[in-house]
Amino acid sequence: MSCTCLSPWNLISFSRHQSRAAHWKMFCAVLSLLLTCAVGSPAQTFTRLLSFDATNGAYPYYVYLIQGVNGQLYGTTYGGGANSSGTVFEITTGGGITTLYSFCTLSNCTDGAEPAGGLVLATNGNFYGTTVNGGTSNQGTVFEITPAGKLTTLHSFSGTDGANPYVGLIQATNGNFYGTTTGGGAGFGTLFEITPAGKLTTLHSFNGSDGQYPDARLVQGSSGLLYGTTYGSGNAFDMTLIGKFTNLVPALGDGPTGALIQATNGNFYGTSTSGGTNGAGTVYEMTPGGKVTTLYSFCSLASCADGETPWAGVIQANDGNLYGTTSAGGINGGGTVFQLTLNGTLTTLYNFCEQTNCADGTTPYEGLVQNTNGILYGTTHLGGTSGFGVIYSESVPGLTPFVTATPVSGKVAAKVTVLGTNLTGATAVSFNGTAATFTVASGGASINTTVPAGATTGPIKVTTPGGTLATIGSFKVTPQLQTFSPPSGPVGTVVTITGVSLIQTKSVTFGGVKAASFTVNSDTQVTATVPTGAKTGKIVITTPGGNASSATSFTVTT
Repeated sequence: MSCTCLSPWNLISFSRHQSRAAHWKMFCAVLSLLLTCAVGSPAQTFTRLLSFDATNGAYPYYVYLIQGVNGQLYGTTYGGGANSSGTVFEITTGGGITTLYSFCTLSNCTDGAEPAGGLVLATNGNFYGTTVNGGTSNQGTVFEITPAGKLTTLHSFSGTDGANPYVGLIQATNGNFYGTTTGGGAGFGTLFEITPAGKLTTLHSFNGSDGQYPDARLVQGSSGLLYGTTYGSGNAFDMTLIGKFTNLVPALGDGPTGALIQATNGNFYGTSTSGGTNGAGTVYEMTPGGKVTTLYSFCSLASCADGETPWAGVIQANDGNLYGTTSAGGINGGGTVFQLTLNGTLTTLYNFCEQTNCADGTTPYEGLVQNTNGILYGTTHLGGTSGFGVIYSESVPGLTPFVTATPVSGKVAAKVTVLGTNLTGATAVSFNGTAATFTVASGGASINTTVPAGATTGPIKVTTPGGTLATIGSFKVTPQLQTFSPPSGPVGTVVTITGVSLIQTKSVTFGGVKAASFTVNSDTQVTATVPTGAKTGKIVITTPGGNASSATSFTVTT
């Protein structure tokens, strides 16, 4: 087997990331048949769907492909397109690509340039993303784009409010978007909130002591808090939706860049580009409280046959395992696709640069997405028939079709879109066993439904002619607190609380003090006893779907 060592730093330069070149350890290696078997993969199929050719885009960077309501995949490229400044594209699962927008179409690139971080599908069916450069101050932008390709610039960064967002956005449960900039603010990057209409609020500016250069997409945990990491100082943090910042882990590791994910066990998983036992990067587990455990250290096999330098984060697929990529290493030096169990057993699924001249792609900075057809999809930064990167799919035994919901939480009567594959002919939709009314959209790639009365937090299931499909995680039914009686009383008073979605109540607090005794009478009523030490304040009920707070305070009398 021949091997060609390629370094992206020889081909394209990103000034923001020059320090990362010091971590790069590309190499060529040919392993013995025995070692190849040691890291072999189960029967699976790798398919190169598309090679970028510059006209349709080039150099996809931190792009996590996203599934739209029509079942197709959407993403961005950092370069290429009509103006050589990047694109937004749609690609079918069979590989047919459509360029929806080429950046720098407007004079002085006021519409943005070089979108590095991909897109997020919003609850309105449109996509939102960021560009690293361009905009009115050439410090980057936030944009909205419709599935038909109509782009609206929502915000241009000026430096004081942040600069150069390299990663994409998330839409939180309040409907607003949250993201990071790697520069600007106090000098080391920012955390920001932006409404769908484009009103931006800087929530936190990093000053160096609390982190440097946040370079990973945020994630909203089951607690409602946002979680993220900083690349420059290896911090992990959480933050409320209104900007209360907590530095969870002051020294998480070396170069965490991949977005955290919260797995079904409640813990978070992420990657670091270096560090670990062999200095070649890790996959780590972190509890919501910030306790970190290294799950796997790369370069544990000879010649780094198991991969090294994972830039992208991992995902949890519907078999419960983690899946991700390394940007280097593997038996050809071009990076890998891997599977990792939650107990730390790694299996290499594919070694990039397997084909002549790396026609199958090389240097996957980007992570994976599992389409609702069960198949994994991803991109590589380089390689392909023209050297500008590829889009590929990876079919893995045990990964089966499923459905996913947007949004992932909501109150009774809230509108929900369920994405899937081959949903035509669906006969039932349920929220944790409670039946819901629904309509199947044209084409069978999505279902429109509403959260039914009596629904509880748990999986959404769709019954189709081909079988029953379920979401990977739970849809969270948000509780609502409407009234309470009496409005005041001493410790020991029994208070009747009414609302919606209360059947899964886990705790009741009075002014922040937890009630030692409460009874769930029905989905609409809870009775609780005012506890010792209670303070005058709001009554808050907590369920697996979130918190519900009273509109007025309960007065504790003596």
